Amino acid sequence: MHRLALSRDLNAFGPGAGAETSVNGVAAVCDPLGALYLPDAGTLVVSDLHLEKSAAYARRGMLLPPYDTLATLTVLEAVIARYDPKLVISLGDNFHDRVGSRHLPETFRSRIVAMAAGREWVWINGNHDPDGTVDLPGISADELHHGGIVFRHEPLGGQQRGEIAGHLHPAATVRRREKSVRRPCFATDGARLIMPAFGVMSGGLDLRNRAMAGLFDHATLVAHLLGRDRIYSVRFGNLGH
Repeated sequence: MHRLALSRDLNAFGPGAGAETSVNGVAAVCDPLGALYLPDAGTLVVSDLHLEKSAAYARRGMLLPPYDTLATLTVLEAVIARYDPKLVISLGDNFHDRVGSRHLPETFRSRIVAMAAGREWVWINGNHDPDGTVDLPGISADELHHGGIVFRHEPLGGQQRGEIAGHLHPAATVRRREKSVRRPCFATDGARLIMPAFGVMSGGLDLRNRAMAGLFDHATLVAHLLGRDRIYSVRFGNLGH
């Protein structure tokens, strides 16, 4: 779902629109716009921005609507304004290819600089952008250990405690009567959490896909789906196929 379609006013979600959860005992709030907030540490987490995706495709001779970076940064500005975090962590695939940050138009670079003013910023390296960022605020790292959590792009195999990762773009389907709705989601069993993709042109991978096999304890796994008005939390056993 396009993040800008979630609400005409990106700041319009009322109290209770997010879902409270915890990762290895660390309190967290799943925001309907696809960000995770850790209130005790004042940390905002986003994943898989895939900035400059249309530009990356254009470099390969394929044309996409050139609005993805503007739309993604607009949503990012909204969640930063909502939480005013001390630290922002972007969990890899920040840009869609290795040269995306180097060729980022100045108008977008300036918006990131403004968002980062007065706060720390960490860019986790992803498989699309393993070399880090160029001329942007903050630091780049392969992973970060902070506040009892390890932040990395790709989840390690098997069940891990205290990991927040991205890369897999989790999504889930809910069926009601004869209708089904598929949405990006936060996926957590209380031990680890995998983030939805924040980029507006990023797809999703169903929680039942074999790429997710072995990552969660299905008995405690909950999908926190991004809805139009709030987060909808559904246990794994109640999800559709």
